[in-house]
Amino acid sequence: MSLRRPWPAGAVELLTCPVCGASLAVRGDGAGLVCPAGHSSDRARQGHVTLLPPGHVPPSGDSAAMVADRVAFLAAGHYAGVTRALADAVAAGDDGPPGALLDLGGGTGHHLAGVLDRLPAAVGVVLDSSRYAARRAAGVHPRALAVVGDAWARLPVRDAAVDRVLVVFAPRNGPETARVLRPGGRLVVVTPAADHLAELVAPLGLLRVDPDKARRLSMTLEPHLRPVAAAAHRERLELDRAAVTTLVGMGPHARHLSPDGLATAVAGLPERTPVTVSVDVATWARTG
Repeated sequence: MSLRRPWPAGAVELLTCPVCGASLAVRGDGAGLVCPAGHSSDRARQGHVTLLPPGHVPPSGDSAAMVADRVAFLAAGHYAGVTRALADAVAAGDDGPPGALLDLGGGTGHHLAGVLDRLPAAVGVVLDSSRYAARRAAGVHPRALAVVGDAWARLPVRDAAVDRVLVVFAPRNGPETARVLRPGGRLVVVTPAADHLAELVAPLGLLRVDPDKARRLSMTLEPHLRPVAAAAHRERLELDRAAVTTLVGMGPHARHLSPDGLATAVAGLPERTPVTVSVDVATWARTG
């Protein structure tokens, strides 16, 4: 992405300075963001901006290899149903179409881009700790802005500024989510259900979904937010061995399997394997 591409103005207006918390605006030279106190953040050549306090080291994010696998798998449309289920939940509600979205731990921004396509007047910010993911997210949609940040720290986002916070297979920061949501706003969380990728767990030695996941989700969000709706999305895919390899490589399983071990295990699968995609989509609202 070139710096000549315009900044998505509505998205910039959602952000705050990571040093002093003041609002940010596009710098005069167009190559970065600056606050009234003069704290400045340059825009990377790829188009993203890093908003971390000085000296702050975020948690390790996805590697370049994991991001490349994610791009390949999602671009093939395998999780299109998940994106549709997310978009349905984001658009639901009687408060009108949401105009400002924050995708926490949003990786390459693929799901956010799909949601923005459903909401022609909305803008979005995708925040992720991986600079490799942010580079991809920077060009994912003309109304999206990619930020390298820490989802566990204070978010570089104004109080009560966003209509929806999206979290897809990513960490949930309850206090900060409640702070940045406007009154009436919603958090939409997508988590794997117990049978997600069930056909691959034993043959490939994948991590199993924690059966206590729902309770742990509640613990991370309450008492700052309360559940208001729940839905489920379930479908069956037919994946060849290459797609299975990228699927495993793009997620947390990649950190627990060696490339050689994964290749050997995948080689033992049929040429095409039925794989269940099963996720829960939960919607939460601020308690205050």
